[in-house]
Amino acid sequence: MAREQKRVQTIEPEAIDGQFEDFYGAVTRLLGRVPHFYRTISNAPFLAMLFLPINASAQREWPGTRISGKIKEMVVIKTSHVNECEYCYAHNTSLGQAAGITHEQIIEMSSDDYLTSNLFNEREKAAILWAENVTRNTAQKNEDAYTRLKANFSEGEIVEMTMLCGMFNMINRINDSLDVAIEAQPEIDKIQGSLHMDPAKMGEYLRWLGDNWPDEFETMNKQAEDAAA
Repeated sequence: MAREQKRVQTIEPEAIDGQFEDFYGAVTRLLGRVPHFYRTISNAPFLAMLFLPINASAQREWPGTRISGKIKEMVVIKTSHVNECEYCYAHNTSLGQAAGITHEQIIEMSSDDYLTSNLFNEREKAAILWAENVTRNTAQKNEDAYTRLKANFSEGEIVEMTMLCGMFNMINRINDSLDVAIEAQPEIDKIQGSLHMDPAKMGEYLRWLGDNWPDEFETMNKQAEDAAA
C-alpha cells in the first residue's frame, strides 16, 4: 500500500512541461514508468538527468552488457535486502520475477542459506555472495568470495556486477534517507516491462540530453522548486 511522502516532495508529471516533461518521457521509455525515486531526485534535475543513463544501462539487460537480467537482479535484491531498503526490495523483487527469479529463490537469497541451497547454480551463488560482501564492505578481504566469483565470471562481468552493487548501495541510501514512499503494487509492477533496455532508446535520450544541455541552469532548477511546492 502506498504511503505518504514524509520528507522531500515529489515532482509529479502533471506539474511539469517542456524539457522537464521530455525527461520524464525518457524515464518512462527506459524504466517503464516514473517511479517515486525519480520524482524525488528530480528536485535536483540535472543530476537526475545525468544519472538516468547510468542507472538504466547498469541495471537492465542489453547488448552492451555481459550479464543477464536475472543475475543482475539477484545482485540488486541481495544488496537491497542486506541494506533493509524496503523501496528497492519491493521494486526489484518485481523486476526479478520478470527476469525469471522465482518467489522461492527470493525467499532463499534473502536468508543466510543461499550458499547451500539447491535453488541456485554456482554462478548465481557466486554473484549473490559477492553482492553481500560488497554491500557489507568486506569484499576486499574476502578472498574466498572473489575466488568463487573469478571461477564463474570474466573480469569485465565482475566490474559490471561491482558497479551495479555499488550503485544500488547508493540508491538504497537515497531512498531510505529521503524516506521515499513505496508505490502501490500495480504501479511497482510496471517495472517488469523494462527488463530489456533498447539501445536505440538510450541513444535517443543521450542525443536529446546533448542537444538540450543548457548554457544556464536556473530556469529548470526554478521549475523544480515550483513543481515541488
